[in-house]
Amino acid sequence: MSFPHLPPLQKKPKYSATRRLLLKSKILKKAEKLLLQEEEEKSIERENTLKQNAPPLKLTGLSVQELQELCKDLHRKIDIVDEVRYDLEVKVSRNETEIASLNQKVISLKGKMKRPNLKRVKKSDDMFGAIADTSKLMKADFKANLKTVKKEEEKKEEVTDWRKNVEAMSGMEGRKKLFNAQ
Repeated sequence: MSFPHLPPLQKKPKYSATRRLLLKSKILKKAEKLLLQEEEEKSIERENTLKQNAPPLKLTGLSVQELQELCKDLHRKIDIVDEVRYDLEVKVSRNETEIASLNQKVISLKGKMKRPNLKRVKKSDDMFGAIADTSKLMKADFKANLKTVKKEEEKKEEVTDWRKNVEAMSGMEGRKKLFNAQ
């Protein structure tokens, strides 16, 4: 025997509140350790790549000419790196625009709108009775407010060729006819 007006019984949780809190704190501690370890690995990797790509400069004991050559060489390397960086930025921006256009296509293929999640509403006889009463009133009100429309036949003037009536309208008789018609 079920009671429609009562909400369904909620299931009892598998773990108690204290146990869930303990598990949550352990998970957060583990996540924090993993984040710190990941940051350390990134910093070590960064240092290794810097050592490989940019060895430390030896500036002691160099003449002015050698220092100028070193500066020119560094400028050439900077230009090459800037070109590569610019190419990568263009590539990334192109990919981002392509991703945005593909997302638009996906949205258009799925449909114009997402159906919203509907909330549950308690059903009651009073609510349905009130809705039925208002709909009857609205129908009666709507029929009462309708206007009757009578179509009047518009007088249409026949379009005739003006050359045919030139002789008929010429002279006084034609002018009288025009004056009387208006």
